[in-house]
Amino acid sequence: MNWKINTLEYTNDSDKGVVTAHWDCSHTEVGEGDDALSYSGRRYGSCSFQPEPSSEGYIAFDDLTEEIVLGWVKAEVGEEDVEASITAQIEAQKNPATLKGLAW
Repeated sequence: MNWKINTLEYTNDSDKGVVTAHWDCSHTEVGEGDDALSYSGRRYGSCSFQPEPSSEGYIAFDDLTEEIVLGWVKAEVGEEDVEASITAQIEAQKNPATLKGLAW
C-alpha cells in the first residue's frame, strides 16, 4: 500500500499547529504475461486535529516528517480498515459481481 500526505493545513502563528492532514492511500496489482491487466484501488480523505503546543509530546511543525503525520492519520482512520477496503476494490475488479456483453 502506498500511503502519502498530500498537504497539511496549519495555524498561522509561531506554533504552526497542524489542524488538517489531507491523505491518500492507493495500491495497484499488475498481472503477468502478455494479457496482463492492472487493478487499482484508492482511498483518500482528511483528518482534523486540535494542536496543543503546551502538551507533552507536541512536535513542532518544522520537526514533523511524513511518517509522523501518517502515524496520526492511520490511527485516526484505521489503517487496517482503509487497506482492507482498497483490497476489496481490487478483488471486485478481478472478480466482478456482474459482467456485460452479448450472448451472440
